[in-house]
Amino acid sequence: MTTECAAAVKSSAIVSSLFPKNVHERLYGQDEEIPEMRTQRAKLKIFMSTGEEDKKKKDGSIADQAISTGRPIADLFPAATVMFGDIAGFTAWSSQRQPAHVFVLLESLYGLFDTLATKRGVFKVETIGDCYMAVAGLPDPRPDHAVVCTKFARDCCVHMVELTAKLAVTLGPDTEDLAMRF
Repeated sequence: MTTECAAAVKSSAIVSSLFPKNVHERLYGQDEEIPEMRTQRAKLKIFMSTGEEDKKKKDGSIADQAISTGRPIADLFPAATVMFGDIAGFTAWSSQRQPAHVFVLLESLYGLFDTLATKRGVFKVETIGDCYMAVAGLPDPRPDHAVVCTKFARDCCVHMVELTAKLAVTLGPDTEDLAMRF
């Protein structure tokens, strides 16, 4: 397998693991499309690749592409609500813990949030450190996106209180002081 093929397979695997099937099909599908979309898809594949050969092929930044085509490389999703949450008190708490304890907290908490997201039909976008990002109404639009996202955030708060109380036994009593902030 050539380096270019390996990079394309790796990019496809990354997209498959991060996004639902219909988003993957939209990015990599072989459906009929206008040539401009095929070019944008090729640029996206190059952009997502980490290989040095692919970086050399990239012809400008995303901003340059938007300027040259006169169109932004984005979609409008009017029926979607994005939720950003972080753990209040996490920085101070984690600075006094062993890395294994920080891992246990985040792994337990985000596993719980992922389960709640699935039950509510919310799509988890990303976790970065103590931040959790999710969206309701994507990839499939829904009229109740704001209500669903709000209920999901409430569920996260309620269940976090229960989880941190259980984890306080092994992670320390001040673990119960942590709370989600949206």
